[in-house]
Amino acid sequence: MARSSGIDLSRLDKVPQRLSWPLTRDVMAPSARLSAERDKAPVHKLTTFLGMDVWLVTGDAEAREVLGATTGYSTDIRPYFGRAGDEGGDFGGLGFTDPPDHTRLRKFLTPEFTMRRLARLAPLVEDTVERQLDEVEAGVGADGIVDLVPTFAFPVPFLVICDLLGVPNERRERFSQLATARFDVTKGGQGVVGAIGGSREFLLGEAARQRQDPGPGLIGQIIREHGDEISDFDLGGLADGVFTGGLETSASMLALGTAMLADDRETWHRVAREPEVVAPVVEELLRLLSVVQVAFPRFPQDDVVVGGVPISKGSVVLASLPAANRDPRSTAGDRIDLERAGSSHLAFGYGFHRCVGAELARMELRAAFPRLAARFPDLRPAVPIADLEYRAQSIVYGVEAVPVRIG
Repeated sequence: MARSSGIDLSRLDKVPQRLSWPLTRDVMAPSARLSAERDKAPVHKLTTFLGMDVWLVTGDAEAREVLGATTGYSTDIRPYFGRAGDEGGDFGGLGFTDPPDHTRLRKFLTPEFTMRRLARLAPLVEDTVERQLDEVEAGVGADGIVDLVPTFAFPVPFLVICDLLGVPNERRERFSQLATARFDVTKGGQGVVGAIGGSREFLLGEAARQRQDPGPGLIGQIIREHGDEISDFDLGGLADGVFTGGLETSASMLALGTAMLADDRETWHRVAREPEVVAPVVEELLRLLSVVQVAFPRFPQDDVVVGGVPISKGSVVLASLPAANRDPRSTAGDRIDLERAGSSHLAFGYGFHRCVGAELARMELRAAFPRLAARFPDLRPAVPIADLEYRAQSIVYGVEAVPVRIG
């Protein structure tokens, strides 16, 4: 079914600074400007863009109010940004889908991410971590320095995702090339749309290939169990969501998390020696780093009120996860607090769009950090963490390189 005509994002040469400034940070923390806006007005109008009022939500309670709503909002971006007559468009998957389609599609994925099925992945995750630790050691230069991004932070989740989806070895090099471009707003609309289209096309082809010869991974499993209920297009979209949601985010968490931990010597050594602190440390890193900078946009279908602020139908509402996760009204703010009650944060989103792969991400981080710290107890940043090259204008915050000394 063709969708209504919308705004073709590919024609946008550059996302304007008035819209992208909330993506900037002060090293790993939200920018001082963003924190000040949160403390002054946790719901405020950011700008008007392409004829729509854009509202920014920066408070924890207010973000939960929006993201947890089951009615009153849509996440279907196609009527607003897209090209007429293009059935699937450049967007898709769970994140931009409303019930009942969202409910129908998510049911195909949910069984693959139960604790029972994920437990079968634990040996794979642990073996992958150990192999990449060997690569880290082998990659140390004469100066005692190695970059953790290409040796550890990227390969661990990439190899796990490839095995999870059932992508064969001979197709993985192309797969890796599609990983990061879709999140970089400096490339403008054309670059983002092209990157999204590239990864979706790859995984649509993978779904069609496995339709004929189902592999051992998630794609093949869904085909075996639900092949007559799901199209290649929808299956490719789901796989693309797993790919984009589980690769760049986990890679950024491993890179940034290692830099943050290695700069905190007491916590670094505790992670290596005290298994009981690993889980709370991971939760605090997830909260503090909040590598997913904004949740999927919400489009009010009627006039709504958020945190006492009226917002009109036809607007777009963006929730800043880094700002909300450091809201001093409801969290420990800007410091690691291993005594925080529970593990409630918004790093994986909230509500029915909460990340389906959250437990897999936790499994990877809980396996990686203690093994890295135990293998290299003297690991330290080779440069001040403030001097690292951060991807400041990316929807998934990250870093280009993490050079460390391991001896």
